[in-house]
Amino acid sequence: MHSWQVMVFAALSFSTSSHGAVDFTRDIAPILSMHCAECHGPNVQKGKVSLQSRAHALGEADWKNAIVVGDPGASLLLQSVSGAEPEMPKKGPKLTADEVGKLREWITSGAPWPEEITIKERLSDAGTLWSLQPLGDSMPPMTATEGMPVPASSPVDAFIHAKLSAKGLAFAAEADRRTLIRRLSFTLLGLPPSPEEVEAFIQDTRADAWELLVDRYLASPHYGERWARHWLDIAHYADTHGFERDQKREHAWPYRDWVVRAFNHDMPYDEFIRHQIAGDIIAPQNRDAVIATGFLAAGPWDFVGQKETPSPVLKRQARADDLDDMVTQVITSTLGLTINCARCHNHKLDPISQEDYYRLWAVFAGVTRGERDIDAPGQDGAMQMKKKLTAHQQKLNEVISSLAGPTLDLADIVGGGDGTGNGKAGAGIDASTGKRIEQKKGFLDGARANQFVAVQPSDKGRAADLIHGVVIPEGPHPVPITSTGITVEGVPATSGKAWDGIRNGPVNAQASTILDGVNYKAAGHSLLGLHANAAITFDLAAMRRTLGDGTLRFTAMTGYGGSAAGSKAEFWVFLDGKTAFHRAKFGAKDGGLPLDVSIPASARFLTLMSTDGGDGISHDQVFLGDARMTLAEASSRLGKEEQEELSSAIRKYDALSRQLSALARPDKFYGVLGGEAPKVQVLARGSPESPGAEVAPGGLTCAGASDHDFGNHTTSEGERRRRLAEWIVQKDNPLTARVLVNRLWHHHFGRGLVDTPSDFGNGGGKPSHPELLDWLAREFMKSGWSVKHMHRLILTSSAYRRSSLRDTDSPDTSNTLLARMHPRRLDAESLRDAVLTVSGCLNPSMGGPGYQDFEYQEAYAPIYKHVTADKPALWKRSIYRFIVRTTPQRFMTTLDCPDPANLTPARLTTTTALQSLALMNNAFMLQQSRHFAERVQREAGTETSEQVTRAVELAFQRRPDSQELEGAIKLVEQQGLPSLCRLLFNANEFVHLD
Repeated sequence: MHSWQVMVFAALSFSTSSHGAVDFTRDIAPILSMHCAECHGPNVQKGKVSLQSRAHALGEADWKNAIVVGDPGASLLLQSVSGAEPEMPKKGPKLTADEVGKLREWITSGAPWPEEITIKERLSDAGTLWSLQPLGDSMPPMTATEGMPVPASSPVDAFIHAKLSAKGLAFAAEADRRTLIRRLSFTLLGLPPSPEEVEAFIQDTRADAWELLVDRYLASPHYGERWARHWLDIAHYADTHGFERDQKREHAWPYRDWVVRAFNHDMPYDEFIRHQIAGDIIAPQNRDAVIATGFLAAGPWDFVGQKETPSPVLKRQARADDLDDMVTQVITSTLGLTINCARCHNHKLDPISQEDYYRLWAVFAGVTRGERDIDAPGQDGAMQMKKKLTAHQQKLNEVISSLAGPTLDLADIVGGGDGTGNGKAGAGIDASTGKRIEQKKGFLDGARANQFVAVQPSDKGRAADLIHGVVIPEGPHPVPITSTGITVEGVPATSGKAWDGIRNGPVNAQASTILDGVNYKAAGHSLLGLHANAAITFDLAAMRRTLGDGTLRFTAMTGYGGSAAGSKAEFWVFLDGKTAFHRAKFGAKDGGLPLDVSIPASARFLTLMSTDGGDGISHDQVFLGDARMTLAEASSRLGKEEQEELSSAIRKYDALSRQLSALARPDKFYGVLGGEAPKVQVLARGSPESPGAEVAPGGLTCAGASDHDFGNHTTSEGERRRRLAEWIVQKDNPLTARVLVNRLWHHHFGRGLVDTPSDFGNGGGKPSHPELLDWLAREFMKSGWSVKHMHRLILTSSAYRRSSLRDTDSPDTSNTLLARMHPRRLDAESLRDAVLTVSGCLNPSMGGPGYQDFEYQEAYAPIYKHVTADKPALWKRSIYRFIVRTTPQRFMTTLDCPDPANLTPARLTTTTALQSLALMNNAFMLQQSRHFAERVQREAGTETSEQVTRAVELAFQRRPDSQELEGAIKLVEQQGLPSLCRLLFNANEFVHLD
């Protein structure tokens, strides 16, 4: 198919009556496509001139008339391309005399033009793009050149040596062992080796000492952490949406942890790709395979454009951008092609048509992003077990109720019931108005603090007098909690804002309903949810009319339902305004705290209050499990055997609750949600408002892989993704293996054999060692797509072990021929992790929710205020940082940590004054310098020379020389040990890798 063929193109021959006359298909369409369509085709019409169809060229509608039928001299088209100095085309070569003659003859003959043919811009020839050619079958050149023997038996070295020999160059000397182990440790682990590790390697005289070290580091769990970071860069992973409302993704982290595990377990790369694109389809019962699809959802997402805007035009545009992001991420990361350049027109440089781009859109047309449950294997068995446990629990509940006497459930009352279980689940009361609500709400707009509101009978439910009223508390002012004038003193300052309501169930955005293994949302339990700031007062006199006179007993399990590591939220119980119970500073990993309050017969009001501690109301979801009111004397009337029976029934009931919770609890992650795929059309100029021809799902027709058709509009969404995944990893696809081994080379040497890791097109770089690149790609597939095998192959080469010292006489100043190693500065994450390692503060715990080194304030656009990482929870490795798209962490950004809104195949390395200032004066660096000094003092004692020696060993993995020792001792004596530690952190030897 030629680029100017659109709808159909069989053996079309539209000719004039004379044999050999100009034919539009054969003679004219190629000229227009080659020279004109880029500026005057379907996607661009400069000067209001369009040559995409005959009607356009004749000036119908609002188009400028470019052709006067039968009169070439009056035709703008011919005037522009002919003459001594033709005006057109602006770009590229001018038309030849033969081409101008054909246009003249064609116009003279009436400008015949088949209606079904639309002229489009020229498409590049796939045969001219090196990366689309089949993998070469060259073998390593193992023969020695005269006077320059092959330095090792490694095939990698043989290819490189051959290039060097052809230029009369040789390998640099091998680096010393300290340099080598430090280089390897940062390459594979992203961490510095300990001084003891370095010394052990220096003293290791075994012939295979290096190979053993490579294997040991590849087996380290820190390997997965380091190499997952590289992949997450090209997945542009972050923990927030980005765009205008940069909301949190509380469950994005399972995908990040899956990538770490995948690298540590050396998951075959073809499986690694398949699972990230269609794991939920390929292996729906495999938790890890389902989580892997977080790859497709890792990028930014426009919440306003997708959900909030009322404009259908803006919604279509946001959806178009979302699909573009998915397609770009998948193709760029796996195939190294700039597919997004074909969104508005045929790719200007590479043989990728606009139709192919939208065929890939059709693959993801039914995919959206969102939080989803992870389906556990054996679900049918779990459901059967759940039924049995629930039935047993109901019988126990009947026993408990008959023995314990009448009970009022406070959550049920809030839900409109009378306390016996007939309230509506999820219903509640708005603390700002006192009115009943059922739909979940966000911020309570216009809410006024410290305004007690009596709940009207119509809004209380069946027990019209059990609830007295509600209030939004704000300290330190007195908070009114009844209509009788009772106030609460001593409540701390709050934000005065409120969220959602007081509910019979979890409040809006509550992350958890489980405390100590018991799910209080499950059958047989109840949950009373409050979100700071809110308070509700119950009328105890009304409760006694149901339960009986005397002392009452209020019991519950208090806990936290938010997802933040720590919250300043507080919970209070007041009896007639006096504190009966108080719990402060909840956390996501805190368990439940039992509440058991004896309420004297004289007490009139019971108030439950949640406050935010003054730091805003984000993630301040407090809840009470099984909040019950009973008559205290009821159990005392039971005999000994009945009391034992009651206690046994309660214990068994709770044990069953824990079993049910383990079965029913759905783990969540942020990934892709499948749905019905709408039909996809080519969009003129990439505009959703200009749809064109419909396309079916498929891959790139220019790529060598076969079977690039993935069905039609009836093919299911999941099947489309599965076929794409299989197409990408087919062994006859030359791109997939080439791109990945080049990425590995890039991260080992600091620059790839192709210096544009995500652009293997005509706009990218050409391979410096094409035979080596293809040999590595074939070896990669031959090994079963083992990434660790390729690591060993590259790392055990002589090339990797070369010194980085430059031969000033070498003509290869850019080191393209790889005679030596490229020196590099540590990336932001490695530098931060190295600082924590040397100071002794690194928290080695792996996985889990990202540490949040910021204060979070809920707002229309959430506010993230970064803080100094000054505690162990914030000293985990940098890969576990909760990454905010719109509010970058300044210290990391200064050190060239990339913008997670963009795909980052290669980190930029800049040199700025801000970097020096940050390393010298940032609060984190100052604190870590002090911790470093404290470590040195613990390990080296009080002798200054020993302290200096130990500090240099820890920072540089070597002992100081005499001059360094003398100068450092003077510095310590004059300014103290922390100053020396600060200086070592700022030294080039610490920051750079040779």
